[in-house]
Amino acid sequence: MKNIIKLSLLLLPSFFFHHSVLAHCQVPCGIYTDQLRFEQMLEDQSTIDKASKLIAELSSKKDAQSKNQLYRWVSTKESHASNIQKTIAEYFMIQRIKPSAKEYDVKLKSAHAVMVAAMKCKQSIAPENANILKEAILSFHKIYETKK
Repeated sequence: MKNIIKLSLLLLPSFFFHHSVLAHCQVPCGIYTDQLRFEQMLEDQSTIDKASKLIAELSSKKDAQSKNQLYRWVSTKESHASNIQKTIAEYFMIQRIKPSAKEYDVKLKSAHAVMVAAMKCKQSIAPENANILKEAILSFHKIYETKK
């Protein structure tokens, strides 16, 4: 019983202060560079493009190995599109694009366009979706860089 009381007393402050601690950011500030995030998103986009082409190629094959590879490429495409959405949401929109930033609304719209393009890549293997995603990332990069 004594241990439960001690543990409760230790955890009690966390119920009052956790919101202010978590609200600051999700990772230590300044460790990741913005340019690295853009490079990673472009790498994810390249993987989505490749996956879409291989899914189209493998979908007509009937052997077990091809079916296995098909499912793996679908999963990979989904994962990389989610990576892009997560980067936009958790890195740029939460931590980097501030309401006080110059052209805040333009940057938000551009970030949103990247997220929508990534979503469309999840929904389809159409090559134009991967191209639209790449253009959205490059456009967001250009707009985002005006912050400095």
